[in-house]
Amino acid sequence: MVDLDAVGGAATGGLIASTFEKPAGKAGEPHGACADCGTETVGRFCHNCGNPSHVHRTLLHLGEELLHGVMHFDSRTWRTLPMLFFRPGKLTREWCLGKRARYVSPLAIFLFTVFVMFMLISYMPKPAESPLERQVISARDLSMANTELANAKAALSKAQAKFAAATTSEARAEAAGEVKGAEGEVKGAEAGVKVVRRQISLGETGVVAGEGWKEDLARNVKSGELKINTGNKKLDEKLKHKLENPDLAIYKLQQTFYKFSFLLVPISIPFVAVLFLWKKNVTLYDHGVFVLYSLTFVSLLVMATFLAGRAGGAIEGWVFAIAPFLVPAHMFAQLKGAYSLSIFSALWRTFFLLVFSSIALALFVLAIIWLGLG
Repeated sequence: MVDLDAVGGAATGGLIASTFEKPAGKAGEPHGACADCGTETVGRFCHNCGNPSHVHRTLLHLGEELLHGVMHFDSRTWRTLPMLFFRPGKLTREWCLGKRARYVSPLAIFLFTVFVMFMLISYMPKPAESPLERQVISARDLSMANTELANAKAALSKAQAKFAAATTSEARAEAAGEVKGAEGEVKGAEAGVKVVRRQISLGETGVVAGEGWKEDLARNVKSGELKINTGNKKLDEKLKHKLENPDLAIYKLQQTFYKFSFLLVPISIPFVAVLFLWKKNVTLYDHGVFVLYSLTFVSLLVMATFLAGRAGGAIEGWVFAIAPFLVPAHMFAQLKGAYSLSIFSALWRTFFLLVFSSIALALFVLAIIWLGLG
């Protein structure tokens, strides 16, 4: 079932992003005074308030406005995307220098890309598993369960031998505790083997293989095997309650991610600024534009990787092989072009920026977990 809240959020994000853009494209032939402020117009738009000179009143134009407002596609998009992919430094520099009429603003394209990425990941159906893949998954699960059982039995034998060799009451008590714990592990492992065998007999292993960790997490939290201790009892209770239902927890995190994705920008800007403390004529605004276009590229790369994973086969292999190298390569090209750096200056800044990006991402993830689960 489609999540209307998420769809509404995506549409709202597109509409908000579109407010940062000035009107562009043909609006019809001018026809005298502006319908909004009454100023005599000399062109497609009023030079006083920016209102289109020609007022459309057709159903076709209403649909066009809807598509533009939500999807925000126009000729600037097709000029911006190739520049973002192949000449990100020039795109960043030209926007900062004021050449903005031909490009989509960094904030608009970032918001739109993030919301599309969220929608794609949330609603893209998983590919059906082939019978061979189901057999492989079943064999893997059964092998892992049997391995856990064998390890548990080995630990039990070791604990029993230690108990038999103990000479003092303290040593025997300690060994008895180890034997009891090992017996519990054996029982748990035997139960796990039975569950996997039952799933195989019912043909369910391939279906639940991707969700097995959710069931394990919920079971461990409910049984008390996984203890949550943050030092705050109220927070511990909230986390425990939400982790008992991993699907709900994931949904909360996804909602929080797209709602607070803008936090990546203020988190990242200080790290970029540190690399240019001694460089003149560079402002925080320039760093903000750099961060927004860079994050947009990463979001598009995540979408491409996700689609390749859904496609499978050779496409998946190629995309997953080159994706890790595209981020530093794009970062290097953008740094070199946006700030007019030499190759050496761009290289060492790229290295440190990769480190800073990892720190910024960790801070963002912690913030999302705190906001989504706390």
